[in-house]
Amino acid sequence: MPNNEEKTNMTQEEVLHKFVNRIFSNDQFREKIMMPNVMGRPVVKSVEEKTLDAITESCAFKCILSGVMGFALGGAIGLFTSSVNPQIKPPGQQETVKEIIREMKTSSLGYAKNFALLGAVFSGIECLVETYRGQSDWKNGTYAGGITGGLIGFRAGAKAGLLGALGFATFSTAIDYYMRNSS
Repeated sequence: MPNNEEKTNMTQEEVLHKFVNRIFSNDQFREKIMMPNVMGRPVVKSVEEKTLDAITESCAFKCILSGVMGFALGGAIGLFTSSVNPQIKPPGQQETVKEIIREMKTSSLGYAKNFALLGAVFSGIECLVETYRGQSDWKNGTYAGGITGGLIGFRAGAKAGLLGALGFATFSTAIDYYMRNSS
């Protein structure tokens, strides 16, 4: 009989040991969290997915992506405006294709650089403000708009910086309000 009790105690200890090892294993706690899906079974995020999420949610990535997208959008707008508003030559002179292409390139690059700078600065500042405040609300866009408008306008002087900050903050707030309440 004592032999049976020892055997039972051993198995209980082994079970308890396995249970404790399972709970306090070397795996990180968050590795076992299940991510619920809307439809289907829950799926555990892999380390690669978590790394990709961390990269795409970083301020540097958002800033670079906004700069690249701003460059592309600015280039398209510059191309459009150069075709709508061409440089007019004096009567008797004809423009060559080479001059037209040079003008389109200059206009497109100018718009592209400005939009890239604007997008990168605004996005970076908004992300930093959101990180500092720890909240994601309309105030982040307003603060970022004010800082961005002030920095860009300050190149022309203090008054232009103040007006740029006020105008860009107002515009950012209006756009943020529309985007959050349009659905």
